[in-house]
Amino acid sequence: MTFSERPTSRRTVLTTLAAAATAGAPVLGLASAAPAAAAGVDPVQPAPPEYPSNTALYKDPAHVEGTSYSRRWRRHQRFDTDMSAQGDFPRTAILALHGGGIEKGTSELCLGIAGYSPGSAPGDGKGDPAGAPILPTVHDYFMFEGLLSDGNRALHVTSKNCDDHVVLSTVRSHLNVLSLHGCTFGQLDLPLADFPETGNKAVAVVGGLNKAFRTALVTEIKRAGFQAVDAYDPKYSATLGEYNGSHVTNPCNLTMLSMGAQLELTTELRESLFGDHSSRGDRAQTWYKSGGRFEAFRDACRKAIATVETGQPIL
Repeated sequence: MTFSERPTSRRTVLTTLAAAATAGAPVLGLASAAPAAAAGVDPVQPAPPEYPSNTALYKDPAHVEGTSYSRRWRRHQRFDTDMSAQGDFPRTAILALHGGGIEKGTSELCLGIAGYSPGSAPGDGKGDPAGAPILPTVHDYFMFEGLLSDGNRALHVTSKNCDDHVVLSTVRSHLNVLSLHGCTFGQLDLPLADFPETGNKAVAVVGGLNKAFRTALVTEIKRAGFQAVDAYDPKYSATLGEYNGSHVTNPCNLTMLSMGAQLELTTELRESLFGDHSSRGDRAQTWYKSGGRFEAFRDACRKAIATVETGQPIL
């Protein structure tokens, strides 16, 4: 849902104003202040207008699937042909709606949590370049990925406006959805007492309307050695409204239960999950060269999914 083109954080603006006041410089009211440049964005180049839906993006001849962007998904067939037994069914799907070069690292993590290989380096003997399953349990998944050499932010469609028919059919046929997103640490405006700007900026913000799912994710992610906060925790909720996954048309909440979960992962966290995060190819070849961090985060999410599914018996 979020990426580095969003406006500078409130904390940065207030810090700037305070510094100006201390130095004796005139302090302008926020309403009259000039727009601040977004983090990581050339202030001379305005952000492109965002597409109002996936349909609008797909109809734009300027972007061609397979060249500008890709869509990858897996839906697993399950059969129950035994009249005397109950058959299992896919209960959880993983999404990366802004993968590839848009919110980097979310595609690879989507594949990993779903039980598939994000890629491999030739000759390493670990992982699979074709994305084969590498874990005993697999989940359905969907990824929209930006493939441009630069400027992938132009392909961003806000989650609540997603109308991709594969996404909608996938989420509506599952009890649970975990949607993965990227953000910057500064956008979150987390309390300085808990998250000083000079401290560890690798943070996962857990949102979505499924409280039990959020709780399981926070618990397992922390247990794995990462920082995680519940976006609905009163301690943090005042600044996390934009990152809490609360919108009813957010695909994570369009499940059979009308609720799900999402993760907003800071740049520092996503980068730490790879030996080299520089490019799509580098991430695919180094996800298992991060000192075990990728596997630890992946497995934490999978444990949270298993916890939630255990309380959802076949009906």
